[in-house]
Amino acid sequence: MQFEQVIGLEVHCELKTKSKMFSASPVTFGEEVNTMVNEIDMGMTGTMPVLNKRAVEYAIRVCHVLHMDIDELLCFDRKNYYYADLPKGFQITQNQRPIGRNGYLDIEVNEQKKRIEIERLHMEEDTCKQFHLDDFSLLDYNRAGIPLIEIVTKPMIRSGKQAALYLEKLRQILLYTDVSDAKMEEGSMRCDVNISIRPYGSIQFGTRTEIKNLNSISNVRKAIEYEALRQEKVLIQGGKVLQETRRYDENLKETIVMRAKGDAVDYKYYNEPNILPIRLDHQWVMQIKDELPMLADERIDKYINEYGITSTDAHILVTSKEISDFYEETIHYCQEYQLVCHWLLGDVQAYLNKVNLTINETKLTPQYLGKLITFIQNGTISSKQAKKVFEEIMDSGKDPEIIIKEKGLKQISDPNTLISIINEVLDQNSQSVNDYKSGKDRAVGYLIGQIMKKTKGQANPKQTNQLLMKLLKERISDK
Repeated sequence: MQFEQVIGLEVHCELKTKSKMFSASPVTFGEEVNTMVNEIDMGMTGTMPVLNKRAVEYAIRVCHVLHMDIDELLCFDRKNYYYADLPKGFQITQNQRPIGRNGYLDIEVNEQKKRIEIERLHMEEDTCKQFHLDDFSLLDYNRAGIPLIEIVTKPMIRSGKQAALYLEKLRQILLYTDVSDAKMEEGSMRCDVNISIRPYGSIQFGTRTEIKNLNSISNVRKAIEYEALRQEKVLIQGGKVLQETRRYDENLKETIVMRAKGDAVDYKYYNEPNILPIRLDHQWVMQIKDELPMLADERIDKYINEYGITSTDAHILVTSKEISDFYEETIHYCQEYQLVCHWLLGDVQAYLNKVNLTINETKLTPQYLGKLITFIQNGTISSKQAKKVFEEIMDSGKDPEIIIKEKGLKQISDPNTLISIINEVLDQNSQSVNDYKSGKDRAVGYLIGQIMKKTKGQANPKQTNQLLMKLLKERISDK
C-alpha cells in the first residue's frame, strides 16, 4: 500500500523590535541571564502591558507579503493554563481574531509551482528559556515577552522536501522584510510539524503526531521523513498511530515520544482585559504595504533582466540578505554588475568561509570593493595584484587606492614605456628571439617572465603580450 503524507507547519518567529511586546525591556540574545527584564516581564502586581506599535507594523508587513486578509480591529486574548515559563502564569496572544488570515506562499517543486495555503498569522509574546537539569530546572526570563508571530499553514504539504522549500522561502521573506533575523540556531525562528499519513486517494486524515521545536530546516526535513516511515511501519504491521507530541533526536536521527496528546485542550481563552481592542488606521496599514522593501524574488528579476547577471548567480546572490545588500550598495560605486557579483560570490565568500565571519563583520566596504573592481577594469592593477590588494583591505581596512600606492602595485600600462622595456629584454635574450623564429613557442613564455621580472610584476599582462608578439614579428621580418 502506498501512503501520502499530510503535513502542516506552525512557525514561531521572534520580531527584531528594540523592545518587547508589552514592556520596555530590550530584545537581546546571549546577555547574562535574567538581566533584560523589568516589572512587566516578571508579572508583578499592578503592572500593565503596553502594546509595541513596531511589532504590529512588522506583523502587518508579513501579512501583506503572504497575501493575507488583515483584521484591522486588533484584539488580544489570554491563553490560560499554567505557564512555568511565563511569570504571570498565562500568555497574551490572539485567538479568535488573528491579525492575518487566508494567505498563501508559492514554492517551486521540481520546476512546478505549488501553492501552500496559510490559515492564520497571529501575534503573541514569547516564553522564557528553560534549562532542564537532572532534578531541577532553571529559567532565564530575558526571552519572556519578546514579540512573536506564529504562522500556521493548512495541511497541504506532502513531503519533507516541500516543507524545507516552504521554510526556506518563508525565512527569506522574514529576512527581506527586515522583521526578524530568523536564526533557527538561536531560536528566533522555530518550527513545529503536524504530520499524518493516509492511503493515496483517501480524503480522510490519518492520526497526526506533532514534532516540537525543530531548530533547523534540515532537521525539519529529516524529522518528517523519519516520522512518515515510522507511521507507515505501524500501519502495515496492523497497529494504530497514536496522537502524540514527539521531538527529533539529532544523534539518533529519529523522533522520540514526549507525551500523549488529546484531541483538544481547553485553554479557556478570554479577551485580554488590560489591552482594549484597537482600530487600526486603514491608511497606515496600506502605507506599510507601499513601503515594503524589495523582496528576494524582485531582486532576482532585477539582477537578471536589468543587470544581465546569470540566473544561477542571481539566485545564489540573494541566498544571503547581507551579501545581496552589500551588492546593492557596491553597484552605486561600480556598475560592473557581473564582476561585482563574481567577486562577492568568489573571493569575498571564500574569505568569509575561511574566517567564519559575516561580510558586515569585516573591514571591507561597498565603496572599497567598487574601487578595487574599477582599478582592475581601467588597468590600474591586474587581477593577480587585485587579490593582494583585497587581502590587505581585509587585514588593515585601508582604502585600495592607498594600498596600491604604498605597495607599488600600480600596473605599467603606458605603451611607450612597455615597448622600451620589451626591447631591452629582447636585446638581452637574442637566443629566445631565434628560438621563437624556429617555431619554439615556449620562448614567448620565457620572455614574458623576463619582462615581469624586470618590471617586478607590474607590466600590464594583456598589453605586454600584445606588444611582445608585435615586436617579435617585426624583428623576425627584419632578419
